[in-house]
Amino acid sequence: MKALVKMQAGAGNWEVIDKPEPKINDDQVKIKVEYIGVCGSDIHTYEGHYNVNAAGLTIGHEFAGIVAEIGKNVTNVKVGDRVTSETTFYVCGTCRYCQAQEYNLCPHRKGLGTQQDGAAAEYVIARKESVHILPQNLSTREASIAEAAACAHHGVNKAQITKGDIVLVLGPGPIGLLTAQVVMAHGGRVVMTGLTQDAGRLQVAKEKFGVEYIVDVQKDDPKKLIDELTDGYGADICYDCTGAVPSMHLGMNLLRKKGQYVQIGLFAKDEVSVDFSKIIQKELVVSGSRSQNTYDWEPTLRLMSERKIDANKMITHEVRIDEWDKAYDLIKSGQAIKVVMKPICIVR
Repeated sequence: MKALVKMQAGAGNWEVIDKPEPKINDDQVKIKVEYIGVCGSDIHTYEGHYNVNAAGLTIGHEFAGIVAEIGKNVTNVKVGDRVTSETTFYVCGTCRYCQAQEYNLCPHRKGLGTQQDGAAAEYVIARKESVHILPQNLSTREASIAEAAACAHHGVNKAQITKGDIVLVLGPGPIGLLTAQVVMAHGGRVVMTGLTQDAGRLQVAKEKFGVEYIVDVQKDDPKKLIDELTDGYGADICYDCTGAVPSMHLGMNLLRKKGQYVQIGLFAKDEVSVDFSKIIQKELVVSGSRSQNTYDWEPTLRLMSERKIDANKMITHEVRIDEWDKAYDLIKSGQAIKVVMKPICIVR
């Protein structure tokens, strides 16, 4: 089969090559891939900022397809089912995090597309516990971005939203747009910020996804709007989806005392400057959000099937895996919101 593979450690070195079809064990599911979502972490991997030392690895962790084969211990799905899968391929099952079903925090966890061959190929292998059957009215094309939506769902639930809360969503990238949709489904009122270069996406956020307020922070002062909406107290919750230090500082500045701050976006560097006096003096509740977990998937797929998360509006471009460079350019230029890739299927 044809697979998009990171051939060597470091930046770049991606190539479509022939690989043997993977084989399953008794507890695994073989999935014929129909669509693969391109994630921001794929961009970071390509540029050499993330998963730097991987070599010989098939990339891709957002995907959906059709069950092609099941192991003898698999009872939750059958051949022919339309499915998607969590990225979790292996966890130890014995650590305190696994015992609490916090599989995303298992220190021995291996993920598809990062430590284990991923989905940018004709077939991918998933562990049975990670596979989810799609709602009837959700296509595999839409479901190929379910992992990204589940990450947004995981992040949103790191804070407690009360209906009518003023919620900052910093950054109109894919995760920001998904986060905003989940927040609105929870009853929050979204203020989304971006830069002048994000004008197109901010407009999309308002016109296509129904975001109530958008602010270009290079042209307008978001504090003025937040003060008007909150009688000067500040926003209730902030989700930073940018991973930019100035954005983090802005979010903490705009939060009310005892406000909730959640970091979803990944920073370019592990160590960043944080104003802890602000956290202390305002008694902010600060949380990180890592990936997604099993319990995020069914609620996410339900929101997608109800179009409260609208995948069709999120997916703006479609390419084949051998057009990866085109996908990269579309994303880096800001022309695309979400790009999905199709595998190259060999006629047998």
